[in-house]
Amino acid sequence: MPNAPRTIGLGLVLGLLAGALLIGQAIRAPCVSGLWDDGRQYTRLCYSDIVHQLGTEQLVGGRLPYLDACDAQAPGECDEYPLLTMYAMRLSAWVSGPSISGFFYAGATMMWLAAAGVAVCLYLMAGARALYFAAAPTLAIYATMNWDLLAVAFATAATLMYLRRRDVWSGVLLGLGAAAKIYPALLIVAFVAGRFRGREPDRGIHLAWAAAGTWIAVNLPFAVAGPAGWWEFFRFNAARVVDWDSIWFIGCERATGAACSNTGLVNVASAALFVIWAGAIWVVKQRRDPGFARWTLGFPILVVFLLTNKVYSPQFSLWLLPWFALALPNLRLFIAFEAADVAVFVTRFSYFGTLTGLDDGLAGIPLGAFEIAVLARAVVLVICVVAWVRRRDPAPDAIARPLREPVSAGAIA
Repeated sequence: MPNAPRTIGLGLVLGLLAGALLIGQAIRAPCVSGLWDDGRQYTRLCYSDIVHQLGTEQLVGGRLPYLDACDAQAPGECDEYPLLTMYAMRLSAWVSGPSISGFFYAGATMMWLAAAGVAVCLYLMAGARALYFAAAPTLAIYATMNWDLLAVAFATAATLMYLRRRDVWSGVLLGLGAAAKIYPALLIVAFVAGRFRGREPDRGIHLAWAAAGTWIAVNLPFAVAGPAGWWEFFRFNAARVVDWDSIWFIGCERATGAACSNTGLVNVASAALFVIWAGAIWVVKQRRDPGFARWTLGFPILVVFLLTNKVYSPQFSLWLLPWFALALPNLRLFIAFEAADVAVFVTRFSYFGTLTGLDDGLAGIPLGAFEIAVLARAVVLVICVVAWVRRRDPAPDAIARPLREPVSAGAIA
């Protein structure tokens, strides 16, 4: 029956997710061995941070992150990630031993499980719109580039708990997410604002305290037992120079021919711009649509953070994928974002190959092409925020969708 309505169930969502992750693994496979002397991480676009972290994070053997000091003479940064991410690496290293490929696959398994968790949570909240995450090309590209899917899983589960009015659990999950990657802490603002808008300030306060208490409970023992190691994440990120993928880098490079030199000034300016622009968007949206669901502020808050921050690492785009399903299910804008983000990935690592003197494979793209791709992505994200401000369609709210309930394929758009 060609005119029969099509349905999308959770099994199909997970099947497409598995397909995306398999494609991603096929892309990553040439780099898993860690034998990068031929520059394959750039010429074959298979780079992954996870591959080299067994060595750079000094996890061969029994060193405990934060608690045992790093060897200052060893190359690379050490203990540069938040606590739960560092201990996910530590667990992977315990499983793998000294094997680089074993370490990668142990970490990749965690990321694949996290991705499945995100897909299930999104399906429960938005049905077929979970495909904005599960079938995203950038999920295939970035799923095992770093450890961000851990935080994405916590943040998405926290959103589900919020919509089901389990505010303390939502706060706990946001606190755990912030202990893996700082960005889930930004969502506390949106979720608390939603409860205050609904004249339920106690719920919002409980959520905020649960998030803060969870983060403190997880971090405090390490901050007390190994303060220097625990503080390294904050020190490193405060001193970190402007990253290649940021608007700051393009502005400084085009103005001076070099990267931004005053990191302290960039830190202050990026924080100020983030607060100003996030606040301005909130005000404009409220004036246009006074009754909008405040929790959906999570989407523009994350976009503004990424565009004003001095670092936009490639895998940070994973943070946004669930929000296309939840707050801006616009297929055309999603495709535009995916196309721009894939262009950033290809031009970034191809240019790095050029920078290191490689001239084979996919290396050879100049810096200007990479910068154009970054600017194109920024423009698309700005348009997405404008579309969110103009959007009046109801967002998912307090949904409790059964796992076996069929969902119309038309819900994707």
